[in-house]
Amino acid sequence: MTDSPAIRLAGLRKSFGAVNAVDGVDLDIADGEFFSMLGPSGSGKTTVLRMIAGFELPTAGTVELGGRDVTRLAPFERDVNTVFQDYALFPHLSVLENVEYGLKVRKVARKQRRERALAALSSVRLEGFENRKPSEMSGGQRQRVALARALVNRPKVLLLDEPLGALDLKLREQMQVELKAIQREVGITFVFVTHDQDEALTMSDRVAVFEAGRIAQVGTPEEVYENPASSFVAGFVGTSNVFTGEVARTVFDREGTFSVRPEKIEIGETGVPGTVAEVIYAGPVTRYVVDLDAGNRVVVVAQNRHSGAPLVARAHRVHLSWHDEHVVEIPTPDKETAHA
Repeated sequence: MTDSPAIRLAGLRKSFGAVNAVDGVDLDIADGEFFSMLGPSGSGKTTVLRMIAGFELPTAGTVELGGRDVTRLAPFERDVNTVFQDYALFPHLSVLENVEYGLKVRKVARKQRRERALAALSSVRLEGFENRKPSEMSGGQRQRVALARALVNRPKVLLLDEPLGALDLKLREQMQVELKAIQREVGITFVFVTHDQDEALTMSDRVAVFEAGRIAQVGTPEEVYENPASSFVAGFVGTSNVFTGEVARTVFDREGTFSVRPEKIEIGETGVPGTVAEVIYAGPVTRYVVDLDAGNRVVVVAQNRHSGAPLVARAHRVHLSWHDEHVVEIPTPDKETAHA
């Protein structure tokens, strides 16, 4: 047994010419953890995944897997497998042959190969699909075949590069639940790259939020959502109303930058005055966009508990209120530096 994390990244950097795609990443990922790397396009998350896999070599820093330095090793020398968005299945092979392929390359005996491939298909709930071709399956089923093909090699770490991106919304939500259940059953470390905040919050034990090649915050989904470490995290992970400068002084009667999530705000008779600019009905909830007299535009989300017209209409005067514990003070760059 080892106390080393499944993955340790230290001082990881990757430059493409004058561009620092990854700019000094330090990160430990625990054994058996479902860990998500979340960020917008160009934030460095996929480049970090590719350096863990061995598809890119770092400009500086180290990659350790289970306490072993693999920074300069080829992908096939690392105990990891990668699942891509496009599945990369062989169209001319059956589902079973696709899953067996990696074992065949490794010269695993046919009987053992078959047993392990069937077990892998069972783990992703595809018993009975062995003889189908990928073209005869749905997008979600093909994604699970790709997952089985990765799991059959029994890697210590499974890397998933936006694997649900090609699926429609309903299937993607279904696969999020399935993927987390599969990870829990097989018990190996999953590292999941996504730009979808809901996806990261739904599945992860912990999330790293990437911004401009660096990690802006690491924490549980609840920590990252409820206590964002910066204005970027507050705005990127879900929707947040950020108050700063003169508006913050007017609304909160003090200096600083503050965040209040839309679902924490109530529309009532007292509180901060404003005018409803937009009313957006979205099924389970209605979103209200309110222009405050103090100068901020904020979003309020109210559950549609009763059938009928929205609570208030566009252009109506309203007052907004919230509980003190739902106001999060966001560190400014100066304060962050002081605490570093």
